Amino acid sequence: MPETVLYEATRGVATITLDRPERRNALSRELSHDLTGALEEAAGDDAVRAVVLTGAGGAFCVGADLAGAPGTRALSGTSPDGDRTRLLAGTRNAVLLHEMPKPVVAAIPGACAGAGLSLALACDLRYAADTAVVNTAFVDAGLPGDLGMAWFLARAAGPARARELLLLPGRLDARAAADAGLVHGVVPADRLAAHAAGIAARLAAKAPLAVADAKRDLLDAQTLPLGDYLRAEADRMVRCAYSADAREAAAAFLAKRAPRFEGR
Repeated sequence: MPETVLYEATRGVATITLDRPERRNALSRELSHDLTGALEEAAGDDAVRAVVLTGAGGAFCVGADLAGAPGTRALSGTSPDGDRTRLLAGTRNAVLLHEMPKPVVAAIPGACAGAGLSLALACDLRYAADTAVVNTAFVDAGLPGDLGMAWFLARAAGPARARELLLLPGRLDARAAADAGLVHGVVPADRLAAHAAGIAARLAAKAPLAVADAKRDLLDAQTLPLGDYLRAEADRMVRCAYSADAREAAAAFLAKRAPRFEGR
């Protein structure tokens, strides 16, 4: 079993916990590899309908483990080609979070910086404890950013605000992060886990095919011209309209009962 990531799946929700609390869940090559495995497991498990990503020990993830031994870091400083290969391998996590057909909820209990913020921004929904602090951090470390930082930041905060956040790094408390569009809500620290679990449970109770296609629509809306988008949207709409889940939704509405979706 992985030693740096905890994985638990119950009642349709997979909870993935970054588990290097002694390093505030800083990203090592091992943690990045273990996270990929956990995300792939959640993405491929039909019983999982929503995912929660969080961190152990009061932090989410403070970014790369700059104090770790060179052999534990993606940027080892030994070979530009090797470093680039390792960085690109790590981007698999950002792609999985952003594109998997299950919605992902980030629960941010504390420090969230650098590549850790990139991972959080790759999630569909983000909720922070009132004690959380976020920071792009990269430029102050002499680096421009990785794991899609600028790409996700511009979409979350808007291009103008993203420029300020990336080029002038600084600590933002949870409320300021919400005001900037980086998180969707702020809750008391002792209620964060329950709040994120509740959001994930609500998502898991919805029709999986409709949720997956709605997420695909949102992704396509960022990249496709309107005409191409409308054709793809219509295909998904028709596919879901002919699903057993759509028939169940209609029957449940008429019977005034909660629907029971099976993802077919």
